[in-house]
Amino acid sequence: MPSSRLFANNRVATLVTTGYGTNCEVECAHAATLAGADTVTIAHFSDLLCGETRLDDFNFIIFPGGFLDGDDLGAAQAASIRWQHARDYEGAPLLDQLRRFIERGGLILGICNGFQLMVKLGLLPGFDGRYFERSVSLLNNASGRYEDRWCSLRANPQSPCVFTRGLDVIPLPVRHGEGRLVALDESTRQRLEKDHLVALRYVHPDTLEPTQEYPYNPNGSPGAVAGLTDPSGRLLGLMPHPEAFHHPTNYPGWTRGETPETGTAILANGVRFLRQGDKV
Repeated sequence: MPSSRLFANNRVATLVTTGYGTNCEVECAHAATLAGADTVTIAHFSDLLCGETRLDDFNFIIFPGGFLDGDDLGAAQAASIRWQHARDYEGAPLLDQLRRFIERGGLILGICNGFQLMVKLGLLPGFDGRYFERSVSLLNNASGRYEDRWCSLRANPQSPCVFTRGLDVIPLPVRHGEGRLVALDESTRQRLEKDHLVALRYVHPDTLEPTQEYPYNPNGSPGAVAGLTDPSGRLLGLMPHPEAFHHPTNYPGWTRGETPETGTAILANGVRFLRQGDKV
């Protein structure tokens, strides 16, 4: 497994992508700064095409939330096609940069629309290192409506995910219309479970057990799946928004003295992993 020692002094250089309907890039950049990243750059997709920004200069990528291309053709579907066919200013496929980024040990965090992009690009679940092979997707919520509410999540302690290390139950808000995870076939679903690639699940706030009950599972995702990782643990996609809970006062219960772990802890785990030069 590649080491995360990518830069001198284990500096953490974070890229937050934007463009074509992304709307959470500033919040993600702020959360990455709070998490301890040394540098945080917000770059439009076109900057990658013209060479103004190159993935080789970063070791942490965040694909933020939003509504890429208005969710036409399905959430992030048009964006995944753009990535698959785009070429940089030298004429090389842009996916070559993304493939190199993964191979040299970089971290990727996809949030909501960013998670939708990751599954439709085939970055997740990435069985046996076969990235860019699509085997899961995110469909319309079972409720038939856009969901904007706080949910309770529980991290899987057996997951290889570096972002969820040491976390247990954490509340985060969801804001999506297409968050119901489905697998290509039953063998794919079983392998997600067997390999502990379900990094986060929706849980009932009273029992703290995975639930299919609405609205605690806001989209009806089978197995209460809220987030997936790849076998390396370096890629994480999740529907809830950790960047939207970066301060205690973001939480609805803060006036009652409730101070749960903030979503920044997810990003801080990624920064810590890169800083320490860990191996999964």
